[in-house]
Amino acid sequence: MTIAFIGLGNMGAPMARNLLKAGRKLVVYDLSTDAVADLVSAGAQAAESVGHAASLAQTAVITMLPAGTHVRTVYLGEDGVLARATRGVPLIDSSTIDPATAREVSAAAQGQGNPMADAPVSGGTGGAQAGTLTFMVGAEAGLFDTIRPILAEMGRNIAHCGGAGNGQVAKLCNNMLLGISMIGVSEAMALGVSLGMDPKALAEVINTSSGRCWSSDTYNPWPGVMDNVPAARGYTGGFGTPLMLKDLGLATEAARQAGQPVHLGALAQQLYQWFAANGHAAEDFSAIVKLYEQG
Repeated sequence: MTIAFIGLGNMGAPMARNLLKAGRKLVVYDLSTDAVADLVSAGAQAAESVGHAASLAQTAVITMLPAGTHVRTVYLGEDGVLARATRGVPLIDSSTIDPATAREVSAAAQGQGNPMADAPVSGGTGGAQAGTLTFMVGAEAGLFDTIRPILAEMGRNIAHCGGAGNGQVAKLCNNMLLGISMIGVSEAMALGVSLGMDPKALAEVINTSSGRCWSSDTYNPWPGVMDNVPAARGYTGGFGTPLMLKDLGLATEAARQAGQPVHLGALAQQLYQWFAANGHAAEDFSAIVKLYEQG
């Protein structure tokens, strides 16, 4: 039984490889012929187009795409997934997009008899390679039960977040909080160091006190505090500033549509926008600590 995987970028390619390692039969498509060739060398079959890939899927179609506009094109286009997929084959979109688009495409899929889940991920490229991603799934309960074994071959934590679009809601809320907390940790660390505190000692106090959070105890932005994090390697690798900015933009736009204020989320978006525009777009999002450098 064949799974079609469409979108073989930094996240999609290792996810697809993990499905192959799990013994799945895979047909793949991407605009990059090199990306397709790499998966073919690992055992996948190449498709000629999005529609061709979808037409060969018997177990599921999985997509991992950059933005909502790409999701619309891939699913709703003339030779897209919905034009060619066999009725009844589940569709799984693991892109990070706005909830409104996720629900629109899901409704179109349901209308032609293809159950669809939005299943964005957390864990970055490292998690994709290791097969330890967290999937946040928006799907009806029956569909979630059906696709969970597939997702478990690419991830460790599979969370059912409710109906269509709720996977995207969970992802955007989580990453908005992450962006806010990283700025907060950066500000606190900078204040402590400026007042004469050793950064490692300060981090130890924070990480055993009420200020503890992932941005401090797992991904601390201050250089020299932790090993094996971007701050220890010049803020390379990890979760890029443009990706954080994208997610903050999606969160604030979703908040605007809902009429829900996100004061700190909007401020975080502005700070990351300024940071990216001022020469830091190639760095990990934890490099935002540089806003607090003195002199």
